[in-house]
Formats: sequence, structure tokens, C-alpha cells
Amino acid sequence: MNVLVIGGAGYIGSHVARALLDKGHGVTVFDDLSSGCEGNLFDEAAFVHGTILNPGALAETMAGGFDALIHLAAFKAANESMTHPEKYSVNNITGTINILNCAAAAGVNTVVFSSSAAVYGAPHYIPIDEDHPLNPENYYGFTKLEIERILYWYDKLKGMRYAALRYLNAAGYDAAGRIRGLERNPANLLPIIMEAAAGAREKLEVFGDDWDTPDGTCIRDYVHVSDLAEAHVLAIEYLIEKNRNLTVNLGSETGISVKSMLETARSITGRPIPSIISGRRLGDPARVVSTSSKARETLGWQAKLSNVETLIESTWRVYSEKH
Repeated sequence: MNVLVIGGAGYIGSHVARALLDKGHGVTVFDDLSSGCEGNLFDEAAFVHGTILNPGALAETMAGGFDALIHLAAFKAANESMTHPEKYSVNNITGTINILNCAAAAGVNTVVFSSSAAVYGAPHYIPIDEDHPLNPENYYGFTKLEIERILYWYDKLKGMRYAALRYLNAAGYDAAGRIRGLERNPANLLPIIMEAAAGAREKLEVFGDDWDTPDGTCIRDYVHVSDLAEAHVLAIEYLIEKNRNLTVNLGSETGISVKSMLETARSITGRPIPSIISGRRLGDPARVVSTSSKARETLGWQAKLSNVETLIESTWRVYSEKH
């Protein structure tokens, strides 16, 4: 297959591009490098430096002919989305409409969308499944849900088959060390721990140690980015083979606590990793874990690399080199 990976120079996108190349597929990366980096590009893949806010560049690229496209170009910082909704409206929603309009015109009718469990909002029950109420609590999650709804209508009106992959926290790095580009201004727990371990950050702030969990700290679902990349490849194959849409959660189904992540990181890195306990953040749930039973049934997918040791070891290799 010939696949267009939009946002393919980013953290998740580069792993998706690598997974496609490893399976022998042709890959073209379309990226504006605003959050991705050139170091995440591969010689085997074509690269187009462009923005999804430029329909002309998208149209010209898609004219090359593609069997499918993967959309990973949405902005993703939940806190920022609440203070700069206009930025997220333009990039995430308008940008997606540009992608779909150009895809429809070019006859690209297979789309995999990198969605998010943020479409659910605070969990009503654990583990979260695909039938969970949809009630995003930040503007980022709202834009992801709106994109899913737009995809539904483009399929209904244009015959554009799509897969929406909803996942929580991507973590880890390529086990073979082929991807080394660090995320810019990370907001997730593991990169922050790595920065503290490497001396690039003074300390880790733990938001509460009195939660109703075994060790008192919050539990979140972390999925190794290579596991997520595999799911994107499987989703394309599913759409082409089954010719039906798909919306699935991708989770480890276990969850890792903040304390467990921190203590394991101290053990693996050999660094003290200073930390302080702060008050709870408003709106934080004690535990968020997703089920992946539907992904197993439909895609034959499961999180194989998403244990805490692999997540930390693969990430520390990259951070220790960079710092």
C-alpha cells in the first residue's frame, strides 16, 4: 500500500511511519514540523513540508495517489486548548476539513484518525469502553469528538471509510532506537520524569498521594507508542479488507500509578529524581483505565510492550543520549 502519514514527523506519527515501512508499505510524510522534527524522518519515506491549513499543498500531495491516509496532525495539549480554543478550532477542525476535502477530491477513501479517550471526559465507570458516555471536559477532547462526527458524515456522504482510534497516554520509544526526536514542551508524566532524571527539570510534582488507590497516587493507562503504531497499520488493513468503519479504544487495561512510574524510573536510571507532593488538581480522577476487548476482537491487537519497565527503559535511552 501507499500511505500518506499526516503529522508523520511527530512523536506518535514517526512510530506509525516506521511501522508501515517495516511492513513494506510505501510512506509519504506530510508535516509542518511545528511539533515534529526532521530527525524523526526516514530515508525510505518521502517527505512533504506542508501545513494542513494549506489546502493547495494537501491537494498537490494527494494527487500523487494514495491507498490510505493517517491523520495525526491535531494539536493535543488539553490545558492549552482551554486558554486558546481558537488555535485548536483552526488547526484541529478546519485542518481536518481541509484534509477530508482534498482526500475526497483525490479519491483517497480510507482514513485512520488518531483520536483520544478525552472524548469520554471523566470516567463514569472503569474500565472505559466504547459505549461510555461521550462528554469531553476540555476543548481538545471536544475537537477530537467533532472530528469523529465529521468523519461519520464524510463516510455517509462521500463513502469515506474511517477508523477512529481512541487512546490515553502514549509512552515509550522504538525498541531498536531508530527514533530519537524528543517531544517539545511535554506535558505527560513519563517525559517529565525523564527530564528530572536527566537534570533538565528541577523536580517532579506529584499531585496528591491520598487518592483511593493502592499507593495513594493516581493511576493512568499508558500504551507503548510502538503498540499504538501497530494498531494504525492494522486499522488500515481492516478498513480495506472489511470495508466498514471502526471506532476502538486502545489501552493497556492495567494502568500504572505515579508512584510506581517514579520508583521504577529511579531504579532503571540510577538517578534520585527529586519529587514533591502537591495538592490534588481539580477534576483529576483517581484512576483511568481503558478496555481493549473490541480492538482484540476486530484487529487482533493487544498492548505487548506496555509494561512499566519497557516504557521507561526505551524512553531513558533517548533522554540519556540527548541530555
